[in-house]
Amino acid sequence: MNEARGRRALPIILIVIATIIGTVAVFALWGKRQLLENETFSTTSGELIQNEEIQTSVADFLTTSLFTNVDVQAELADRLPPQLKPLAGPATGAVRNLVNNLALRALQQPRIQALWEDAISTAHEKLIQLIEDEGKFVSTTDGVVTVDLQAILADVASQIGIDPSVTEKLPASATSFEVMRSNELESAQKGINLLQTGAYVLTFLALALYAIAIAIAGARRRQTLRDVGISFVAVGAIVLLARNFGANVVVDQLSSTPATDAPIESAYTITTSLLKESGQSLLVYGFAMILAAWLAGPSSWATSVRRFLTPYLRQPRFAYGGLAAVLVVLFWWDPVVSTHRLVPSLILVALLALGTELLRRQVIREFPDLVTTHSPTGVAQRIAANINEARERRASAHRAAPASGGAETDRIALLERLGSLHDKGLLTDDELAAEKQRLLST
Repeated sequence: MNEARGRRALPIILIVIATIIGTVAVFALWGKRQLLENETFSTTSGELIQNEEIQTSVADFLTTSLFTNVDVQAELADRLPPQLKPLAGPATGAVRNLVNNLALRALQQPRIQALWEDAISTAHEKLIQLIEDEGKFVSTTDGVVTVDLQAILADVASQIGIDPSVTEKLPASATSFEVMRSNELESAQKGINLLQTGAYVLTFLALALYAIAIAIAGARRRQTLRDVGISFVAVGAIVLLARNFGANVVVDQLSSTPATDAPIESAYTITTSLLKESGQSLLVYGFAMILAAWLAGPSSWATSVRRFLTPYLRQPRFAYGGLAAVLVVLFWWDPVVSTHRLVPSLILVALLALGTELLRRQVIREFPDLVTTHSPTGVAQRIAANINEARERRASAHRAAPASGGAETDRIALLERLGSLHDKGLLTDDELAAEKQRLLST
């Protein structure tokens, strides 16, 4: 009894451990993709600059940098005719609002957004260089990673009549913001190494534990598959809840004034969008597993569904043709992370194909006689039924023919006997007529 309980408990224990490891793996994968993949990083930066709150915040930064480090009044006075130079001072206040509006409109232009993406991508490449080769990077950049917005600031300055070359003379702090220094390298390298190894190792370990739990479940394999689905749902829910909770923490920690709450929250929402997709994908996978476990179960509804699908599932062209149609819709819809990455997509296709084949084998064993009328087996059964029906009709005809002929012969013999009895005087005319009438009416 204790041994049986142990065998039943072991898959549950493995699933619980896999749930914990899987939760950590999701965050590790998100961190690796978001921080280390330049393409993902650049895509995210493009989404950031297209956000209204972030555009407003960057426009304020550019305007403040320009007015703090450039004598805008003097620049305007140089551009005005001598008789209008006294107006340069009063005009400066109005120009500040104009500059802010121009900067905001500039940030909405694809050309300026491309400059932003280039600046972010360059900073990210430098960050990776710093982590991978500290010595070479420090010798060429003083070990500082910055996002340089000088090109954007020069474009805005030119639109209000200020010589763009002025921005080239500004200090770096006025046109860029710092991301990392080389003295912070050790902590960054430890974190990056942890992400690079942990993202794949933890994911593989969690999936291996799930697979082992299902493999050793024996007769309870269907229930174990359901439990794995519940685990996926739990991990997805934890990830989504943690993401929502983290928004409040990040805003509280990074925002110094209420005015910066909105851009920080927007930046957090965009940079954690991959985390949201991962959580939602896990929910979809989990509910799909639970549905598959239910479909394979003993309930009357599940049995009815299997019985309905059996004639089609037993034919590979229908079963895998239907799977292909589902995959086309799935990849066109692109609802989960796996559908826009090659390796996860291949794994997803393989799992769906395996599930389809297992379901085919189950329904063929369960309903061996259910076939479609146009399948080879159905055609053979229909031909056999027609042959049996024709054979039965011929047998019935042969059985009916002797019975009919025998009855007619018996009737004639009885009439002849009645006539003989009448001739011998044993039956009167009335009695003979009555017997004939009775005999002929039967």
